[in-house]
Amino acid sequence: MKSPVDDLLKTHRDLTHSDMKKVTSHVQRESGDWIINTLLIEGTDVPFKYKRKKRYKSLVGQRVNLTYYSDTESVAGIDMDVMRVVRIKVS
Repeated sequence: MKSPVDDLLKTHRDLTHSDMKKVTSHVQRESGDWIINTLLIEGTDVPFKYKRKKRYKSLVGQRVNLTYYSDTESVAGIDMDVMRVVRIKVS
């Protein structure tokens, strides 16, 4: 039986899926009607970002499954690599 993640990965070839990644930092900030969530994952130095309509419990120390794609974001005129999360689930 195929999972929803398998369908996403098959349809969108740029997506990457990672299982059981440990969250070392989780920051939430407001941006208009949205809450921007930024995660740092153990063993990586690239932030993982996603939006939600409401605040979420802290994920620090939790293991998560992530489906994401690589992107670039300009901050103060400097291009930074970020990972745009399209699906996140606590393991």
